[in-house]
Amino acid sequence: MVRRYLVEENIEIPKGVEVVLDGRDVSISGPMGKLERDFSHAPIDIELDGNTMTVGVKWPDKKKAAMVGTVRSHIRNMVKGVQKGYTYKLKTVFAHFPINVRVEGNKVIIENFGGERRARSVLVDENVKVQVEGDDIIVKGLDLEKVSQAASIIQHATRIKKKDPRVFLDGIYVYEKLEGM
Repeated sequence: MVRRYLVEENIEIPKGVEVVLDGRDVSISGPMGKLERDFSHAPIDIELDGNTMTVGVKWPDKKKAAMVGTVRSHIRNMVKGVQKGYTYKLKTVFAHFPINVRVEGNKVIIENFGGERRARSVLVDENVKVQVEGDDIIVKGLDLEKVSQAASIIQHATRIKKKDPRVFLDGIYVYEKLEGM
C-alpha cells in the first residue's frame, strides 16, 4: 500500500461488518445493529479501500495529527459496538437508608437516597438500555460514548455534597466495564 498521508492510521474492518462512507459521514452496521457518526468537524481525510479504512492528513500540525488518532479510536469503538456491544455495571451502596432504583422508559428514578423524600431522576439516551437487578444496575448499548455517559450520569446523580466522602460512602458506583452484551 502506498502511503499518501504524512500522518495516517489504518483500521481493519472484520468480516460481518459493513462500512458505508459518504464524505466524512461513517455508517457501520454489524450483527448487533447500526451506528452512524459525522466527522465533518475534523480536518482529516477518511478513505475506504476494501476492508481497510484509512484516516489521515497530508500536512498536519499538532492538532490535526492528534485528531487522526482520535477519529481512529472512535471508528474502532463503533466497529466493536456493532459486533459485541458494551455493558457497564453499577452497584448501589448504602449504610442506613436503602436506595431504591427503578426504570421508567428512558428515565432512571433513584428513591430514598440518604433518606430524602424527593426522588432523583436521570434521563438516559433512548439507544441505551438500563436494567435493575437487585443492587446492580446494568447499562447496555452499542455506542460506547452513550453507554459510558449514561453510567456516569447515574453515578453523578448520587454524589454527596457538603459531607466527608470518606465517611459517607452511600451512592451508586461503576464497578465493571465489559465489551459485549
